[in-house]
Amino acid sequence: MAATTTAGRRTIAGRSVRWDQERANEAYAKGYWVGETLADALTRAAADAPERILLLDGSVRLDARTLHARATALAQAMAARFPAGSVVSFMLPNWHEAAVIYLAATLAGMVAHPVLPSLREQDLCFMLRDVASRMIFIPAEFRGHQTAQMLAQVVQQLDAPPQVVVLRGDCGPHTAYDSLFRQVAPHPLPELDPDAVRMIMYTSGTTGSPKGVMHSHNSLHALIRQLGEHWLVEPGDQFLVASPISHIGGSIYAFECPLLLGTTAVLMERWDADAAIGHLVTQRCTHFAGATPFLVQLLAAARRAGTRLPDLKLFVCGGASVPPSLVREAADYFEGAVVTRVYGSTEVPVTTVGVVDAGDIAHAAETDGRAGIASIRLAGSGGTKPGNGEGEVLARGPQMLVGYVHPRDEAAVFDAGGYYRTGDLGRWVDGDYLVISGRIKDIIIRNGENIAPREVEDLLVSHPDIAEIAIVGLPDPKTGERACAVIVPRGQARPGVAELRAFLDARGVARFKVPEQVAIWDALPKNDAGKVLKHKIRAALEHSSR
Repeated sequence: MAATTTAGRRTIAGRSVRWDQERANEAYAKGYWVGETLADALTRAAADAPERILLLDGSVRLDARTLHARATALAQAMAARFPAGSVVSFMLPNWHEAAVIYLAATLAGMVAHPVLPSLREQDLCFMLRDVASRMIFIPAEFRGHQTAQMLAQVVQQLDAPPQVVVLRGDCGPHTAYDSLFRQVAPHPLPELDPDAVRMIMYTSGTTGSPKGVMHSHNSLHALIRQLGEHWLVEPGDQFLVASPISHIGGSIYAFECPLLLGTTAVLMERWDADAAIGHLVTQRCTHFAGATPFLVQLLAAARRAGTRLPDLKLFVCGGASVPPSLVREAADYFEGAVVTRVYGSTEVPVTTVGVVDAGDIAHAAETDGRAGIASIRLAGSGGTKPGNGEGEVLARGPQMLVGYVHPRDEAAVFDAGGYYRTGDLGRWVDGDYLVISGRIKDIIIRNGENIAPREVEDLLVSHPDIAEIAIVGLPDPKTGERACAVIVPRGQARPGVAELRAFLDARGVARFKVPEQVAIWDALPKNDAGKVLKHKIRAALEHSSR
């Protein structure tokens, strides 16, 4: 496929992407980038193992032959309507149809755009307009929200609205999903370039507008190969997929791993810890990845059920602050599994791969693990390892994004060497292990002293009266900022500043790090992946103090 090149950028299939020929050559030489795409893997699976189950969704068992046939039929319907390179959005829960849509978009040479089903009109209008979506797949309703009715209002606000396709219910004025499979005329599908953009996923947008992160066939292939190398994955393994498929983690476990690693994805429409235990036991699931709340609740549910999940090989915990005490507790209880922290982002997924040596619980619990295929530098700390200075985490690797939808968004997030500036602070431990100590913008500066909230949160979450905690900085006329601990209590007790001070004093924590304000809440605001939304906490606290 023809491509044009300029310094630092390349236009492939009509999209401008970041390009470094030397690093591309290296990725190809090492096999992280290849000449094939997921479309080739799907075709091969359908031919070689047609009856192998790729996805489980309740009573639905989707084998390779069926997935290939459905995705091909839908791809032809897409290709008959829109040119290659068009964006196809889907705003779905963890349903098997999402895999059909994702692979159909791939076969048709289009760009898949997963969207959280919890989003509403404002965010949806922004994204659909920003990415110039041509088609969006939605549920008729989900969790009591009438999604099809909402889209009728959304399309009226867009100058070039996408075709709306409705699943599992009354389609109203939109197109019914099943109708796309009726009388599909054969339509030629394009030859695919593995370096072309194949997915756009928007960041959470904690500051300013969300940015569309672009991944290519090859950046995702590199990511999956890394998992195969480092996460104890074998053909026939089963991944429980409770994280949203509209986040990078859920999407790769559901859509990519079954075809590239020979696994099966067990989909959960919504998170329920007791139901998860049922899936893990009956389906003999070997892998599970999720944020801290998933592990906390899973551990409690396993104890209620009296099971230690003997088939579980690996629990990967990331996406939010992970207390070391939780990793130790879970590793002790799930005695046959490795439990480890990992670190990454939509831009550079799985930057660290954790610690999968079952005998090294110290590094698995106390650090975020080793780098996998990514190269990591710490800006302002002397740079590369070894060293114990703290600095901003910079990362680059074959699994990193190939750019943002708007190149103007890239200026402040890449350094001269092509490293992605994560905005996270980190330090090295024992030369090889990275510890994320906080966000640069989360640093609280009180009386000239820098406080990393995560360090204090990791300690206080082990307090017997605290179920969850988030520490944020609030403006203070005397000290510049003050630290406020927002606590979800474990029982009836309501710990205050004095209790927190005594608890931290007993652990040798400097007094200037002790929160000086406490707020008791019923729950912390989180996104669908379990990440605590500190910007919402700050906004609520600042509003209440006016």
